[in-house]
Amino acid sequence: MHFVDTQPALARLAAEVERHKPELIKNTVAQILEEMPVYGRAEFVSHDELSRSVTVNISVVLRTLRGVEPPDMSQATATGRARAEQGAPLPELLRAYRIGLTQVWLEFTELTRDTAELVAVTTAIWALMDDYAEALTTSYRDTTASLMLAHQNRRSALVEALFAGSSEGSLWDIARVLDLSLDGTFVVVAAETPVLGQEALPRIESRLRERCLASAWRLTPDLQVGVVSLRHPGASAVIVELMRQDISGRVGVSPVYTGLGHTARALHLARVALSSLPPGTASMVQFNDSPLAGLVASAPEASVQLAHQVLRPLLDLPGEERNVLLLTLRAWFEGQGSTKLTAQRMFCHPNTIRHRLKRITDELGRTLTDPADIMEIGTALRALSIFPDTAHLPPPARPA
Repeated sequence: MHFVDTQPALARLAAEVERHKPELIKNTVAQILEEMPVYGRAEFVSHDELSRSVTVNISVVLRTLRGVEPPDMSQATATGRARAEQGAPLPELLRAYRIGLTQVWLEFTELTRDTAELVAVTTAIWALMDDYAEALTTSYRDTTASLMLAHQNRRSALVEALFAGSSEGSLWDIARVLDLSLDGTFVVVAAETPVLGQEALPRIESRLRERCLASAWRLTPDLQVGVVSLRHPGASAVIVELMRQDISGRVGVSPVYTGLGHTARALHLARVALSSLPPGTASMVQFNDSPLAGLVASAPEASVQLAHQVLRPLLDLPGEERNVLLLTLRAWFEGQGSTKLTAQRMFCHPNTIRHRLKRITDELGRTLTDPADIMEIGTALRALSIFPDTAHLPPPARPA
């Protein structure tokens, strides 16, 4: 901080300016109102409050220049804090201070005839300007940071309440703070975080905002979850495009739903969709893209039980033999039951595929022509792909 070296001449001039203080305050307020529309419209402070603030600040400056007291930055600190809480822009505050101190400097220069005195006055006043600007800026930024943190904490709490399933009464407040329509149309996104505390979809909220799409997000240890408002028909495509640009893991998306009150259920479906993807993959799926996968993922214990019950004869085979038959069976389903397509996928002769399929049906005791058998085998395969770590475990114990 710059402390003013109060010389006798400077103190004498300050005492003379003090006699013109009412007019100095009046001129300063008038110039601020004329040159700065934000003050002229009283957007953040009334004209009376502006006048009081100018009076206090000019009085402190003159007392400092007279040597009555050391530089007192408490008023600048208080002003910075108050204006930050009111939402006033920092550049406008600094400009108002410059106008005030320029008015003080002009008063001094009219009374100064000596070059040395003019240099001393100019140095002292602009040193004070630096100190005031530093105190004002520091206080303003500290207060703004505290307000932003408080806002983020409240926003995070409201997002958490929304995903947990809020009561009807609190939904109004949540919708207002999060800028989401109570009766709007939404999707919920659940994205697997790459590491603890790291966003799976970096800057997704701001990127959506750039496309005029409102959203609210929360980061948990293993997931980044968000609710996105679909404000126009093409919104779904925009969301998918943005998320596909930087996917680092599995991403599940809920079906489109209407009404903010259904968000908790949508989150469940988004998580089910995520679970339907094989672990370790970097891909995205919406719940209604694969209803069977969603069904399997939503009931892990029952699905694993089904996989072991249907596929146990194959799972018990030696490693290489088991893997070849399971891969063949999976390729047959992906090829829509075509032996020719399965052979192309497996890079082998169709007769080899027929032989393997015969071996599979013999081991399983099921056919690949009966719709019921096909449904059970397909569901078991899906369960095995979603929960691959259970393939080598003993089958789940049946209830006694």
